Amino acid sequence: METLDLILRKNSERVKELIDKALKGTTTVGMVFRDHVVLAADKKATAGIYVAHKIVKKIIKIDDRAAITIAGLVADAQVLADYIRAEAWYYQLLNGRPMPLRSMASILGLILNESKYFPFIVQLILGGYDYYEGPKLFNIEPYGDVTEEKITATGSGSPIAIGVIEADYRPDLGVEESVKLAVKAVASAIARDVFSGGIGIDAVVIGKDLYREYTFTVDEIKKILGRITA
Repeated sequence: METLDLILRKNSERVKELIDKALKGTTTVGMVFRDHVVLAADKKATAGIYVAHKIVKKIIKIDDRAAITIAGLVADAQVLADYIRAEAWYYQLLNGRPMPLRSMASILGLILNESKYFPFIVQLILGGYDYYEGPKLFNIEPYGDVTEEKITATGSGSPIAIGVIEADYRPDLGVEESVKLAVKAVASAIARDVFSGGIGIDAVVIGKDLYREYTFTVDEIKKILGRITA
């Protein structure tokens, strides 16, 4: 008979294999600026080497001042987004003020950590404008690690995207410039990462009194880059 330790070790190895496989798709990025946050993501959904969908929305709105980007299993991410959306609503109802983004990130991290043997296979970026602290950005890993960041990226295209961001990032960029940088980063990843792509790029800007969604077409992306994307 297998011991509990052996069963858990085998399960852990299987979980790691599933996570590595699930996160080999997608490019999402997040950046925090002086008065706003920008999130952006590609639109391709893959199942192994099969392109399951080309116009998936990978940025999920939590409320008028927060959103998350998703890499990994869509169903797992949707469940977590629905849960934290409900928690944020209850907090607002009971306290008369919005839930802090830091609290949202902590709750998501706790859920992922306590489920690590039967995990939600996701990697999340939580960003938005905090009622108490201003623009905030958190990277949330599959096992519940939570880190606060100024710039971050997830998914298989993240090494390319983060390099593009670091080259041009400044914390004083305006909304238009920061959105263009986010699109440039995701588009550059799409050009070199076979698992990222789809038709267009989604972006969201969140500020104190601002929640604005964008969908950039292929032609608009070419104009931002000043060249073709491939």
